[in-house]
Amino acid sequence: MMRRILPHPGVSLIVALVWMMLVNRFAWGSLVFAVVLGVVVPVMTAPYWPDRAGFRSPGRIAGYIGIVLIDIAKANIAVARIVLFMPKRDLRPCWLTVPLDLTSPEAITVLAGTITLTPGTVSCDLSEDGRALLVHCLHAPDPDAVLDEIKTRYESRLKEIFR
Repeated sequence: MMRRILPHPGVSLIVALVWMMLVNRFAWGSLVFAVVLGVVVPVMTAPYWPDRAGFRSPGRIAGYIGIVLIDIAKANIAVARIVLFMPKRDLRPCWLTVPLDLTSPEAITVLAGTITLTPGTVSCDLSEDGRALLVHCLHAPDPDAVLDEIKTRYESRLKEIFR
């Protein structure tokens, strides 16, 4: 019964919080409407989510987010150095095809988002079979090292988090 009312409790909470932030002031009517939206939107969209993502180890999510935030800060500094001080002729952009061991669409989406959020890299395409991700790197003098870093630093952790 509870699963029917709240098929995606996390989505319900996020919808309610986003509504309250959009309203930008507390009012009981707004809170009630936020809760109603938080229940109705997931119930209406539940048929489109037949295979919900499962977490094998949800406790590792905070650690993953911490690593990604640290990497984003480091990459911002690296990209600033490249833009400000590296001569254009020394720049080594490249395209990488990252073979994926991940099978969950949600895990692949998180990996692609992580790559794109990190300055200097952009995930551009997913192969039709979902087994490879095309990534562009702003500066990669050693493309194999970038590939290894994506596989070991991000993908291996996501394999531990998602089923």
